Amino acid sequence: MIDFDELKNLNPQDPGSWPWVAKLLAFLVVFLLVIAAGVFLFTKDKWNDLQLVQLEEETLKASFLDKKKQAINLDLIKKQLTETQESLGALLKQLPNKSEMDALLTDINQAGLGRGLQFDLFRPGAETVINGSFAEQPIDLKVNGNYDDLGRFASDISMLPRIVTLNEISIATAAGALVMEAKAKTYRYLDENEVAVQKKASKPVGAK
Repeated sequence: MIDFDELKNLNPQDPGSWPWVAKLLAFLVVFLLVIAAGVFLFTKDKWNDLQLVQLEEETLKASFLDKKKQAINLDLIKKQLTETQESLGALLKQLPNKSEMDALLTDINQAGLGRGLQFDLFRPGAETVINGSFAEQPIDLKVNGNYDDLGRFASDISMLPRIVTLNEISIATAAGALVMEAKAKTYRYLDENEVAVQKKASKPVGAK
């Protein structure tokens, strides 16, 4: 049996004189400490590596979920892109080119005459280039007629195959008739030569 009184009275300076039980306990304690220290030193780097791997796993998982979400929405995005391109193409078709502008101005004039309106003013203004790709053509209008014909004229303008808008509209009475003043605006796309001129003009002086 272990004599605890003997263990309390052990001389740490003379372990050789210790009883065999004390020596065995001391050996076990030292052995366990050595094992524990070895395990700690061996697993320390492995533990750090494990944490890095777990962090990388979370990052890869998040990236995978994001790409999966994009893949699921890819068909929808392609469909939306196709619809957008088709809408843009339809809008571009409503813009006349330079050679078609005279015919469009004639169409606007004929829309008024066809409703029995009298033109007191039909004056195209100077074009303004927009975003280097399109030109805005303003037209000052002054027509007189009755209320119904003016309304039908405005409706006819909106139904033209080309984009034409009526802006700054004002209506007054004169000599028993209604007089409408407005600024019509239509747009055309610039041809390749005009676009090249615009790009050249927009470059800073000295730039190549």
